[in-house]
Amino acid sequence: MTIPETSDAELVSRSLTGDREAFSHIVTRYQTLVCSLAYSAMGNLGQSEEVAQETFITAWRHLGHLREPEKLRSWLCGIVRNRIQKSLHREGREPACNAVSLEAEQDSPCSAALPSEQAISREEEALLWRSLEGMPEMYREPLVLFYRQHQSIQEVAAALDLSEDAVKQRLSRGRKMLHEAVMGFVEGALGRTAPGGEFSAAVLAALPVSVVTTAGVGGAAGKGAVAAKSGGVAALLSTWLAPIVGIIAGIMAHWIITRAAPTQTERRFKAAAFTLFWVFVLVWLLGVQPALYALSGHFGWSAHTFFTVMAGFWWLYGMVIATLSIFVFRRVFAIRVLAPDANQAGPAVPPKRGSHILLLIGVYLACFSWLINLAWRSGDQIWAGIITVIMLVLGVGNYLWVRGRTGIRAVQAVVGHLALVWCVVLVLLNVRLEVWLAAARGIDLTSLRQLLPARTVPLLTVALVLWIGIVLAITRRGFGNHGLTPRS
Repeated sequence: MTIPETSDAELVSRSLTGDREAFSHIVTRYQTLVCSLAYSAMGNLGQSEEVAQETFITAWRHLGHLREPEKLRSWLCGIVRNRIQKSLHREGREPACNAVSLEAEQDSPCSAALPSEQAISREEEALLWRSLEGMPEMYREPLVLFYRQHQSIQEVAAALDLSEDAVKQRLSRGRKMLHEAVMGFVEGALGRTAPGGEFSAAVLAALPVSVVTTAGVGGAAGKGAVAAKSGGVAALLSTWLAPIVGIIAGIMAHWIITRAAPTQTERRFKAAAFTLFWVFVLVWLLGVQPALYALSGHFGWSAHTFFTVMAGFWWLYGMVIATLSIFVFRRVFAIRVLAPDANQAGPAVPPKRGSHILLLIGVYLACFSWLINLAWRSGDQIWAGIITVIMLVLGVGNYLWVRGRTGIRAVQAVVGHLALVWCVVLVLLNVRLEVWLAAARGIDLTSLRQLLPARTVPLLTVALVLWIGIVLAITRRGFGNHGLTPRS
């Protein structure tokens, strides 16, 4: 498939903004050219496709260094020729040495199929290269491209920057160099080994997380900037608005909880604990997370490496948040038990309706706004609506459940309901996170599971639940019976 209505310069500009779909068009447009150049030089279909994939991944990482986007084809050709030379030098061989004799190939056991959509047998591959290896490269390249580019002299001429007359002459000379008995086989075999849709999917799945657009962006970035402004503002709002709303709502809820504390001791403890809580959250999200993205771009992490690191990153985040929350609730129980009248510790009357409603809004926006935003940005509007309804139902349930309770009974009710909220969040992540990640990356679930195994999220969930159980057991021993009476 070609995209004639979109110029190379426009695709480069869109790719520089992180648009993977635009880069997939680049791969689709030039995969046959790049694979053919690699095969013509190396004589091995599997290795040539590996070099071609490395070429596109290298192009993605260094796309910002392309100062003249209209020369994308020549730039890609330069990259693939450089990768070919490095590969041949690394293996210490000449291209012709890669060919296998037909006699040896016939005696060898059958191996796995090539990654092409319609792979040929190893015996056919050996015969194909034996038919081509003795031909000078200036004749071999046009011949390979001719049968992979729909037998179009115009496309071959454009790809190699040659005139059509020069291509015709080289094809004529190349055909004469081939034995008549194998000519028909070569034509069919080259056609069957052209890269297809699976090649594009493999390249996109292996791309690093971010495109490097620092030094050298030059004219390409400038041309794409105006086109990306309108969409960029919306993307920025979509990316940051929900986290900011969640953080502000959570801080507001903790502020209300702190002000409503019945004793000065409890207020001081909550102020210190919640300050520590939000310092950790802000450092983790605004410091550690961007640092990981920067490292992934600097070292060119593959998607598999990035997903593995981020899975551990978020598991550790959940572990720390759960630990801090359990400690705070245990300590609040202990403080209230030590109050002059343990059974009546806390306000003698329920909190005011307005404060209670604001508190619930803060808590539930902090817990669910990021999930709703994640589903919406992934195009999963149905589940975004479902999560919103779940949030509202739980919020109303919390209001009715806690209303009228005071002292320790109120704290117990809040803890029970928050435990339910955390369970709901974990269930939602296990049900839909894979779908959202696949949509965000522009791949299907099968491709995603090659990067992040299907068992990863359930295993991390079980590990987090086990950790919470361990923390509850430890704090129970530390704070006494039922976590209410501190031990001396």
